[in-house]
Amino acid sequence: MYPTDLTEEQWAVQAPHVVKPLPAVRGKGRPPKQDFRAEINGMLYVLKTGCQWRMLPKDFPPWKTVYGYLRRWRLEGIWDTAMRALREAKGRGDDLPVGVLVGAVRTVDGLASGITADGRALIEAFWPGPLTLVVREQPTLAWDNPAGHVSLRMPLHPVTLAVLAATGPLAVTSAQRAGSAPPRTCADAEDQLADGIALYLDAGETIAEAPSSIVDLTVDPPVLLREGAFSLEVLREVCPDLVGADAAGRSDG
Repeated sequence: MYPTDLTEEQWAVQAPHVVKPLPAVRGKGRPPKQDFRAEINGMLYVLKTGCQWRMLPKDFPPWKTVYGYLRRWRLEGIWDTAMRALREAKGRGDDLPVGVLVGAVRTVDGLASGITADGRALIEAFWPGPLTLVVREQPTLAWDNPAGHVSLRMPLHPVTLAVLAATGPLAVTSAQRAGSAPPRTCADAEDQLADGIALYLDAGETIAEAPSSIVDLTVDPPVLLREGAFSLEVLREVCPDLVGADAAGRSDG
């Protein structure tokens, strides 16, 4: 039993939606019996801890089996449907990186590949907090993400951190339609997103703050795409090579 495992209540919700058993291979008899709950627990262990697939503990099903079912969800269009619904709720295209919230730094390596020393220094200095890092996604992520990049952030809000502790990393979008003002209350978010969202979690009114600063770590040197809560000067104290978007544009030209 691991802290990342599904509870009885969570399994009761998930059980009706798990993938169907793999069919029998011709000439091989009946399909093998599978413990789908154990396989989903294996997926959660990897996603929540950042463990590499080959390092999955032996008391889970074989890692190839667990990863095989995760990949099968992609082939059956489950990830495509989920990501499409997220974009439609936001009113945005698929050219921008998917936003993912993490509840622990250790999960980053399970989501992103090639995190640089600059990236790790920024994480150590400014997480949890309003700093978003654009990174290259792990190729093992089986989802519909044409951009090939992912935007990672570890929030500071205690309710959000509590949710992430229970769920693991979550693909998210801000609670407003593209081009609209950020909502400050749950009612404001409902006014914008309406029935496009199945469940609203009301944690009270948010404090009016600057948006998160966004740093692109997929380029060298790193680029500050948006100067939000942290200024370029503050971020440069940790990442001296960081350049502003205007300077990056001039150097490209």
